[in-house]
Amino acid sequence: MGKRRNHPKSAGGGKVWAGRFREQTDPFVEAFTKSVTVDSRLYNEDIAGSIAHCKTLEKAGILTRAETRAIVRGLESVKRELDHGRFHFSPQDEDIHTAIERRLTEVIGPLGGKLHTGRSRNDQVALDIRLYLRTQLDELHDRLTGFQRVLIAKAGENRALMMPGYTHLQRAQPVLFAHHVLAYVEMFERDKGRLRDARSRLNVMPLGSGALAGTNYPVNRRYTAELLGFPAVTLNSMDAVSDRDFMIEVASALSIVMMHLSRLSEELIVWASQEFQFVDLPDAFCTGSSMMPQKKNPDIPELVRGKTGRVYGHLVNLLTLLKALPLSYNRDLQEDKPALFDALDTVTASLQVMTELMRRLKVNGESLKRALQGGGLLATELADYLVRRGVPFREAHGITGRIVRAALDQGRDVGDFSLGELRMFCDRIEESVFSWLTIEAAIDHKGQIGGTAGRRVEQRIKELEQLLS
Repeated sequence: MGKRRNHPKSAGGGKVWAGRFREQTDPFVEAFTKSVTVDSRLYNEDIAGSIAHCKTLEKAGILTRAETRAIVRGLESVKRELDHGRFHFSPQDEDIHTAIERRLTEVIGPLGGKLHTGRSRNDQVALDIRLYLRTQLDELHDRLTGFQRVLIAKAGENRALMMPGYTHLQRAQPVLFAHHVLAYVEMFERDKGRLRDARSRLNVMPLGSGALAGTNYPVNRRYTAELLGFPAVTLNSMDAVSDRDFMIEVASALSIVMMHLSRLSEELIVWASQEFQFVDLPDAFCTGSSMMPQKKNPDIPELVRGKTGRVYGHLVNLLTLLKALPLSYNRDLQEDKPALFDALDTVTASLQVMTELMRRLKVNGESLKRALQGGGLLATELADYLVRRGVPFREAHGITGRIVRAALDQGRDVGDFSLGELRMFCDRIEESVFSWLTIEAAIDHKGQIGGTAGRRVEQRIKELEQLLS
């Protein structure tokens, strides 16, 4: 007899796919292709999906009841190890899926090798990500609701404060401070709607799609979906394993959340400046200067503003990753998770820190009151008064513009003019004009739905409190 040839370690270095290969994986390739450090956070979802798959195999007659019980107990044992940090990863573990299967086989023996029957890592990871995102989006939805409650409480605490509203960062018309803050509550309510929409589209079960063409085994995919809480199953196996639209949609929604947080951050930065002094940021959320002892820097809102670009980048990353991939699965898709996970982590951390900052924010009513003086904030009120007196709006606009110009030339405000002086510009102006030329009246007149009048703002606070209760 001739000598038996010793092939390198299980061709491919002990990989689950090693049978077809004559050479071990190059160590550099091994390191380059590993994803376990990234996707290990999916272990809970991976085990939940494996338990459901195992039960589905039993229902299809592929596993016996005893085999199913043994595999499920083994998976639960592996999960406890992972939960408590006792799980030891092997250098051969490419990803969390192979790591769990390897450890399962160590725990229960060769029977563990039956678990992957009728399943590919392609449909396995597609399932894991969907399960993971369901939980993450639910938690993020709750965090947004908590942030909204803090904003509503801040509006309620300062419901009587008035301030300039701005366009082009120029003083425009007076508004209630609460009205300004509630604008962000509306933004985050839309964000929650986008997250719910994204969740509804990703909530479809892909397992059973195999590598790309489906499976040869008579598995009941709807039964698997029922076990995992999915209302539907995917209807095209090639689409199921290659679809990452839902990740792009989530990244888009996350980008919009960050955009709204960034806008609020920018306003806090401006408002906290010595030029405005509208608010005082809590000391615990600011830093000083290593050189200038007087500095109090708004680092938290600045960082949130900066991290917004990071989340935008992850959205572009995912779009670029998918833009030229042929069907069905390609290894490029391994790069989808770092972008998604970091975007989720960044938004979650930003929401958490901004929620506490806003809870402890102090509003400077005196500075807001000073900012309401001068600047022509009541000019539009005067123009609208003239319209009420029968003057066409364009003509009223021109008249008011000339009055504003005169006030600026004389270093006065529109409300400082006497009736006689005002009538020099238009003889339709009567004594009643002065009831219009106050900050309080300017705000109170905006009583339509969505306006800044106190009664409307109070009503909206109550509506929002009820909505979020």
